[in-house]
Amino acid sequence: MSERIYLYDTTLRDGGQTQGVDFSVADKVAIALLLDQLGVDYVEGGWPGANPTDDGFFRTPPSLQHAKLCAFGMTRRAGRSAANDPGLAALFQSGAGVITLVGKSAPRQVELLGAALDENLRMIEDSIALAARRVPEVMFDAEHFFDGYAADAEYALACLAAAERGGARWIVLCDTNGGRLPHEIASAVERVTGLIPPERLGIHTHNDTENAVAGSLAAIQAGARQVQGTLNGLGERCGNANLIALIPTLMLKLGYETGVGEAGLRHLSELSRGLDERLNRTPDRHAAYVGASAFTHKAGLHASAVVKDPSSYEHIAPELVGNARHIVVSDQAGRASLMTRLSEIGLASAPGEEQIRTLLRLIKEREASGYAYEGADASFELLARRTLGQVPEYFSLVSFRIIDERRFNARTELVTLSEATIKVEVGGATRMIVAEGNGPVHALDTALRQALSATYPALEHMHLSDYKVRILTPEAGTAAVTRVIIESADDRGRRWSTVGVSTNVIDASYNALHDGITYKLFVDGAAAAR
Repeated sequence: MSERIYLYDTTLRDGGQTQGVDFSVADKVAIALLLDQLGVDYVEGGWPGANPTDDGFFRTPPSLQHAKLCAFGMTRRAGRSAANDPGLAALFQSGAGVITLVGKSAPRQVELLGAALDENLRMIEDSIALAARRVPEVMFDAEHFFDGYAADAEYALACLAAAERGGARWIVLCDTNGGRLPHEIASAVERVTGLIPPERLGIHTHNDTENAVAGSLAAIQAGARQVQGTLNGLGERCGNANLIALIPTLMLKLGYETGVGEAGLRHLSELSRGLDERLNRTPDRHAAYVGASAFTHKAGLHASAVVKDPSSYEHIAPELVGNARHIVVSDQAGRASLMTRLSEIGLASAPGEEQIRTLLRLIKEREASGYAYEGADASFELLARRTLGQVPEYFSLVSFRIIDERRFNARTELVTLSEATIKVEVGGATRMIVAEGNGPVHALDTALRQALSATYPALEHMHLSDYKVRILTPEAGTAAVTRVIIESADDRGRRWSTVGVSTNVIDASYNALHDGITYKLFVDGAAAAR
């Protein structure tokens, strides 16, 4: 039977220290429930008494079915008894069944705290002992342990012994500044396991040298049986150990058992991307296991090999973590990768050899001029289906004109306004629409959809959700070739990306908008107006 590793999530506290991340109480409750559903063993809710958000969270905590809710705080202050410490009192009043207390375990840090070394040992033992009498489970976070161990190993170990005497269920070794390398962590943990049983030992690493996951794995292989981290590696400075990478590595690579079962593992990609969406952050396409590019194959030779034998270029089956294999079509595409991509978009019948050659030539010609289909699946599908004669011509552009105005109003406030005039032919009739927007692309998009919505009412339920511009030839200055990628969405929850290229950014934007609207009508099964 495989050994059990316990997962302790600190997203709601450590993750909240990430620059640009500001959890609301509702955010914290929602994330805690997702962690509980995943199968995490401990969810650290925050620091009661530290701020109104954490107080609000513990005032009405979520009902967790699997995970234990933890309250985080620090050992008593120097010169004050544990029973009279207001910080400890706030922890006991939080209602959490588990309390995690952080204390210094490095002489330098104790001195900065203004406490004597002996007094710090008493602070640890007294605080842990009182907490152990008040709640079912207490943990000790040995802050700066690895730095303390390097400077004065005997004192760092004495701090752990004080926590053990106090009755700590778990003693967690912290690489607080993220500066220790995996071999250093492993060496220290091996010695600690001679004093603290492995089943009571945890690891908490930061990512300042990009070694947080590696350091955590080294600690586990050296004996630790609890690992702490955050979703997507959130945390102050460079972040914490990333549980999204740690969990599948522990289970699929090292064979450890965790509270996350096979079903939970299949939701890992969804959880990672959902957290980013909640925080209004762009998911890391290259994130291990769950990134959009983690199982994406572009080069023709590699893609052909993947089609025949996925394990040749994939370390696990992507569906194990809720991800998917994706063969992107590019200027390196070969016949095998193109056929795989065409099968993914659901072509009813296989194209002929001449059509395949034509499509490959078009792809390579377009990408040579600046198009990129690996990030614009909808445009690729339209290109393929147009080559096969499967996409109706829903409308055609006659002309458009954009006017940008920048002025000060009567209250001396700066006002910017864009106005688009567009003329299109739909079903044999010509329509001209004028619309305003908060930028030229917004105005153009509004005018185009207004011109078409009477014939195609489904377009009223479509909107532009993201817009990216890249300058492809910066050496050309203002005459540079520009690539625009637009993400669109509709009320059915569908999202799709389209691409346009031109030396004129508005023209490139129109090309991407045209594809975006055409794709919406095509997947809805709309018939071209007559």
